[in-house]
Amino acid sequence: MELKKKSRIVGEFHGWDLDNVYELVDGSKWQQVRYKYKYKYKYRPRAKILKDGSKYMLEVEGMNEMIQVRKID
Repeated sequence: MELKKKSRIVGEFHGWDLDNVYELVDGSKWQQVRYKYKYKYKYRPRAKILKDGSKYMLEVEGMNEMIQVRKID
């Protein structure tokens, strides 16, 4: 996987849930595309966007797995 971006999530993070939108401090927004639910509260956690072939994955500090996301406007 190729690292595309290192950043932080803006404000509060409440874990994974279908269709959640995660905003990074650079203003980019990423939407979860597959169902995965896991609650974990963090404030401004570190985040990485990685590219795996044609898919983008979001890795968040404190979560034990990545989720697939897509960039939105």
